[in-house]
Amino acid sequence: MQAGKHIYFLSDFHLGVPTYEDSLEREKLLVRFLDEIKEKAAEIFIVGDMFDFWYEYRHVVPKGYVRILGKLAELADNGIRLHFFVGNHDMWMKDYFQRELNMPVYFEPKEFEWNGKQFLIGHGDGLGPGDHGYKRLKKIFRNPICQWLFGILPPMVGIGTANYMSRKSRAKTGSTEETFLGADREWLITYCKEQLQKKHYDYFIFGHRHLPIDFRLTATSRYINLGDWIRFFTYAVFDGDDLQLISYLNKEEKIIRR
Repeated sequence: MQAGKHIYFLSDFHLGVPTYEDSLEREKLLVRFLDEIKEKAAEIFIVGDMFDFWYEYRHVVPKGYVRILGKLAELADNGIRLHFFVGNHDMWMKDYFQRELNMPVYFEPKEFEWNGKQFLIGHGDGLGPGDHGYKRLKKIFRNPICQWLFGILPPMVGIGTANYMSRKSRAKTGSTEETFLGADREWLITYCKEQLQKKHYDYFIFGHRHLPIDFRLTATSRYINLGDWIRFFTYAVFDGDDLQLISYLNKEEKIIRR
């Protein structure tokens, strides 16, 4: 890792909701943030759910998001390495990001190492105990035949249906995402502890939970949940020695630290 350079992690923008105006405001804020970090950034990880819905038809991509996509293209062209982990809202990625942004797309958690520090990074959906209904649904969504069947629907029908289902999912979840449930009931903490039985990681970095959490698993291992850019505007940054979870809009008191 180059001296003086940092690695940034952020997730769960959910661009596209709840309204066009709200989404555009968040998108502009994200572009401003990316502009501010570009001189220090060696790599940037977007850890899922950048969009509230994304499906790549053969010749069609969802309308909008030109500011964020243009900024990512600029960063990639300037030599900053970009990474994308698909989330449960944008899992139907194909090769658009790879071709246009030289941005690898990951569908499962992946290991990385910098300066001797071990990282396990992923979106976080479907990991750990519980949530069996979603895990079954995820298998269906990931099935190539199901994806093909969705793809033959006219974009107006397919995208409209997906947006409706996304709104229903969010309404069902409600505001419980803002509450830390305790180590024994946080599924991703359970998952991290299980992984530590197999191999040591200095940092587990996930999204999906929409709650910024910095939880010490052991004396040398931490679980970081990146929160979101809807309420908390949080991100993590690794300077080569240590990793910090920070709120871009000075909402530090909202970060759960244990």
